[in-house]
Amino acid sequence: MTFKIRGILSLMLAAVFILAACAPAPAPGPSATPDLNRIATDVAATIFAGQTATAAAQPSATPTFLPQPTDTPAIPTATPFVIVTSTSSGSSGGGGSTTKPAYACDVIRQRPFDNSTYRPGDDFDVKWTIINTGTATWPDGTDFKYFSGPKMVSQSFLELPQMKPGAQYSVHWDASAPDTKGFQVMTWIVQGGFCYPYVAIIVE
Repeated sequence: MTFKIRGILSLMLAAVFILAACAPAPAPGPSATPDLNRIATDVAATIFAGQTATAAAQPSATPTFLPQPTDTPAIPTATPFVIVTSTSSGSSGGGGSTTKPAYACDVIRQRPFDNSTYRPGDDFDVKWTIINTGTATWPDGTDFKYFSGPKMVSQSFLELPQMKPGAQYSVHWDASAPDTKGFQVMTWIVQGGFCYPYVAIIVE
């Protein structure tokens, strides 16, 4: 009887080992070899998501750089000085046409050229051709007078004739360079303050 029990137990153990050997392998668990490509992809995606979130959290304002002061004297621009604001008329097409201001002017054929060099007391010619570029006619007797800077001509004032839109008036005066050395600017003004002819020279 004892031999029979031992034989049965031996057969059962053998069957267990055979079944265990034939059973399918267990699924990989935490100790399985990791998929490095998948990990790299996941990390890259996480970094990208973090960068996107960080960028979205940043303030959207861009730094403003303020102009730095310089020692260069300001030269009035010769063309054109307009104080009357232009107006626009809208159209159904979304665009608009800009109308000319009533009072405006341009200065052409200016002499001397900007930054011309002279010695103190040197003689030279001042020439301006003033053009009415506005839509209004300037009345006869419109003032044209000295405004600022070293006075390089003997005249201080003159009255312009009537000037219709597009009309021109030329000024030609004798001038002399001031005694003060350096950058020198003389400005004149058309009545109404919409035009400032000027002379800008260097005295050495």
